[in-house]
Amino acid sequence: MPIIITFKSTTMSKRRKTAISTFSAQITSTISVTLVLLVIGIIAFLGLVTQNITNDIKKDIGFTVMLKHSVTPSEVNSLKQKWATAPYVASQLFISAEEALQQESQQMGEDILEMMAGVNPYQPEFEIKVKPQYANRDSIENIKISLLDNLAIDEVISDTSMIDEINYTIGNIMIILAIIAATLVLISFVLINNTVRLTVYSKRFIIHTMKLVGATNGFIRRPFIINNLIHGIIASLITIIILASSLYYLQTIDYSWGQSISWLDATYIFSGIIIAGIIICTISAFFATNKYLRTKYDDLFK
Repeated sequence: MPIIITFKSTTMSKRRKTAISTFSAQITSTISVTLVLLVIGIIAFLGLVTQNITNDIKKDIGFTVMLKHSVTPSEVNSLKQKWATAPYVASQLFISAEEALQQESQQMGEDILEMMAGVNPYQPEFEIKVKPQYANRDSIENIKISLLDNLAIDEVISDTSMIDEINYTIGNIMIILAIIAATLVLISFVLINNTVRLTVYSKRFIIHTMKLVGATNGFIRRPFIINNLIHGIIASLITIIILASSLYYLQTIDYSWGQSISWLDATYIFSGIIIAGIIICTISAFFATNKYLRTKYDDLFK
């Protein structure tokens, strides 16, 4: 009788250790996936901030339209109406010849009109800022050509070298971020795949036993995929909580973060994190399970 009791106690102890080991492996897997998704989320936020900053910089790109001295108020109003509906215009500012003279006189601290013997040397002008998608040399050159057909316009001035330099710098930054993001996604997939493989590896003998009793590959694979899918969702939710809390904290200490990253943009990233967590964990579980479905019994001990 004592022997039977000892045997039962030993069996219960082994089951308890197995349950603890399985739970520990699941916790480790969830934490690993969370850390990987957190890195992906941070990169996504950095990319979004860079894109928003880029758009803000491009909003300052545009050109100056110098009007002829003889331009009439009706022609000025016509140009205002034209640019109010133009697809490439982000903003417009009209400066009359009198306003330009006054601004320059204030900056120089002298009466320019008196220096010029009562002749105003300045022309009325429009300061045009273009939308980000038009902030490149080719688009602005095409716009300039079309504007010069207007008889009220004397000259169109733009700093194309500065535009090229800004676009070149921004392009390099986006390429670097894209390379970093792609590298991290690849590393993330490998890490998550290895974590899932370890989880499946611990149950390789159960998989083999199920095959012996006639279970189909789909039947064996299903619980592993569902289990890892749940881990992916849990890890995604933990990641979202961490990122949302960090974003809220940053916005409380610096209001500019609220302008760099809106909650609407953050929602898109959060949705992407959930999808990424589900897809990566599901694919990893599928391939890891398939490996042991094809493994022979003798190879399970390797």
